[in-house]
Amino acid sequence: MTQGRVPEERRRRKPTKSGVVLTEDLIVDCALRLVGQHGPDALSVRRLGTALGCDPSAVYRYFHNTDDLLLAVGDRIIGEAMAGFEPGDDWLAGLREMAYRVHRGYRRHPRIAAMAAYRVTRRAHEFRAVDIGIGLMRRAGFDKATAVRHYAAFIDTVLGHAALDAAHLALTPERRLADDQAWSDIYPALPADTHPQLAAVREELPLMAASSFDVALELLLSALAAAAQVRAPAPAPAQPGAAT
Repeated sequence: MTQGRVPEERRRRKPTKSGVVLTEDLIVDCALRLVGQHGPDALSVRRLGTALGCDPSAVYRYFHNTDDLLLAVGDRIIGEAMAGFEPGDDWLAGLREMAYRVHRGYRRHPRIAAMAAYRVTRRAHEFRAVDIGIGLMRRAGFDKATAVRHYAAFIDTVLGHAALDAAHLALTPERRLADDQAWSDIYPALPADTHPQLAAVREELPLMAASSFDVALELLLSALAAAAQVRAPAPAPAQPGAAT
């Protein structure tokens, strides 16, 4: 089936067996709830039909297929993260807040984050987020092409960490604990003759269990700030006799 939104005339208007009228938002709500409870495999038309109390084919009146639904779910996550965000004059502060919003947004839905973070939703919330992000880069003084490239690097870094941290949250408690304890138990115990650098920093290795998002973000923002300073025009030299 061709890409794009399902035509309005195909959408269901009669209540389902459970007495509700289907809408895109209702289906997305249900998809998020099912994935949160049962994992990514729950994102199926059959499961959705059962949960919504309708024939599974009714979902196709709103979404072409489960991938189309996944894009809508991803856009919902972006919309939740960016709700109410209106950056001020400080472009660097705006990027920092945007980064934390996106990172928190995907961590709120850890069982869908890895599937949704790398997709391009082609929907309204993503349009707004990209427009804001590129606008902040242009406010920093970058030319058009540089603003686009820098925004891509910025948002890919944020989404990569968001997906990684969300995936860690989605592990069973036993697996998450085992991974975290590796840095405090197994790595520090490695012998210095075979792993001299690890032995030299063994008391600091538990730091590896924590998310590196904060550090990575500040490194990236520092690099962007430095790049913006390099591109900023030098101040005009003072004229002889001018007031200071």
